[in-house]
Amino acid sequence: MTKKRSRKRMVYPPLAFLIVAALVYSLYACTFGFDPNAPPPTGGGSAPSGDTAQVTQIIDGDTIDVRMANGTTERVRYVGVNTPERDEVCYREATQANRLLVEGKTVTLVRDSSDRDQYDRLLRYVYVGDLFVNRAMIEQGYAEAVLYQPDRANYDLFLRLEREARAGNRGCHPSGIFNDGSDTR
Repeated sequence: MTKKRSRKRMVYPPLAFLIVAALVYSLYACTFGFDPNAPPPTGGGSAPSGDTAQVTQIIDGDTIDVRMANGTTERVRYVGVNTPERDEVCYREATQANRLLVEGKTVTLVRDSSDRDQYDRLLRYVYVGDLFVNRAMIEQGYAEAVLYQPDRANYDLFLRLEREARAGNRGCHPSGIFNDGSDTR
């Protein structure tokens, strides 16, 4: 009489499962431009009321061009944030972070106190749905908080978020671009 060998069901060890899961997650993250080290974008309900516009061009990390509902094109400078300039370290990264948040999207533009800056740009808080873009840029470490009076509605929040991003070494902070030794600009 011949004995049949019984096949044992192979059980994947937990470590192998975790490795496969990590690889799948990494492929997903790379495919969709997700940075697993960045904090999740924050919303906070719905965007406040403001003007609606379509983003037509990303200028840099804190400036965009938009087509307003009336068909005019406006340049918009984000209120309360500052990102690296074209000749500075981390410029491309901050511009790309902004691009990922707003490129081609419909945005809501919310005014603080000032309407325009010295360069005739609209000064606005920018929302994509309930995503507060100014806040997300600071949280992810691609912008620093900046106070230009009288526009200070979110300054204290932005300053706290900048300190957290610096402590977490997120975005541009490892480059030292925002390390001027002061929280005031």
